[in-house]
Parts: sequence; C-alpha cells; structure tokens
Amino acid sequence: MKPVSVNTFETPNIEPGGRAPRIEKPAAAPEESFGQALAGAIEKVDALQGQADLESQKLANGEGNLHETVLALEKADVAMRLAVKVRSKLVDAYNEVMRMSV
Repeated sequence: MKPVSVNTFETPNIEPGGRAPRIEKPAAAPEESFGQALAGAIEKVDALQGQADLESQKLANGEGNLHETVLALEKADVAMRLAVKVRSKLVDAYNEVMRMSV
C-alpha cells in the first residue's frame, strides 16, 4: 500500500531578493445588486406561475398530461411559498432596523 501524504501545503516559490511572487487575481464578474437579484427571483416565480396556468389550460382542453400539470403546479406552489417566506423575512429585517436607535 502506498503511503498518503497528509501535508497538502506547498511552499511558495520565493524570487531572489526575498520577495514573494505576485499572485494575479481573476477578473471580477460584474456584481448584481440586491434589487436586481430580487427582481430576477420574482420574474422566475412569475414564469413558473405562468407555466402552471398554461399546463392547467392544456389539461382542461384535453391536450395536456396530468403528471406534467401536477408537476408544474407543485413547482409554482413551492416557488410562491418560498417567495412569501423571503418577503416575510425581509419585512421582519426592515422592522428590526427601524426599531434600532441611532
């Protein structure tokens, strides 16, 4: 059996003169604001609701599949419940900040 090395740290290569090599940072991706992230999440919930409505209409017209309709309805339901929970947490956080004294 081959022995396994536990030490995974490597010593950095130090340039002559005692200076450590410069480490290049990767280019930062453009950051998304909180408002943009929240708006995107709401759009996704709305899209799931629209898909569930479309599947329900198809099923009512005799064109859809019961399994796909139930799945779309459940996805929309879970997304809406999550959105409501997040909204409640945001409102609670806002109220907590407003109660703080400066």
